Amino acid sequence: MPTTIYEGAPPPNNFVTLKTQILRKYQNLIEKTITFLPQRWAFVGFLFLLYILRVSFSSGGWYVITYALGIYLLTLLIAFLSPKWDPELEDDNGVALPTTRTTDDEAKPFIRKLPEFKFWQNILHSLIIALFCTFIPFLDLPVFWPILLIYFIVIFYVTMKKQIRHMIKYKYIPFTMGKKTYTSNRE
Repeated sequence: MPTTIYEGAPPPNNFVTLKTQILRKYQNLIEKTITFLPQRWAFVGFLFLLYILRVSFSSGGWYVITYALGIYLLTLLIAFLSPKWDPELEDDNGVALPTTRTTDDEAKPFIRKLPEFKFWQNILHSLIIALFCTFIPFLDLPVFWPILLIYFIVIFYVTMKKQIRHMIKYKYIPFTMGKKTYTSNRE
């Protein structure tokens, strides 16, 4: 009787089969975390804290890795705050951000360019990769870190200013504050 690695699955006969089985298990595990929103973000916060502690207490500075991680996280944040259909890029084909209720009094939701789960998943992967990179000594390149910090702050300021202006111009808020409740005026 052949031995099985996974429940009910035959043993892998080559690398591709093993890779497929591992990816399926990983995807199954990730999909189980969808409903645990606070726990997912707490885990990412823990990984971020672990990364900061690793960088702080290691002998090197890991400035280039930290800078690359910061730029990537900024890119993810901008995609998370952006609408899926940009009104500046759309021609008159009827696709626009919802600003008022439709005639049947139905509010259209804000659809993001990068959904929250994918945002979390990309941050998780980037933190794991960055944490792994801090264990590779030749990636600790000597750079003058204040220049990188100033450059990151300038990039962050310019992109967020542009994003906030876009939000004000097209009157959208990328966050929902909960279900709106209505009260009656009858007393």
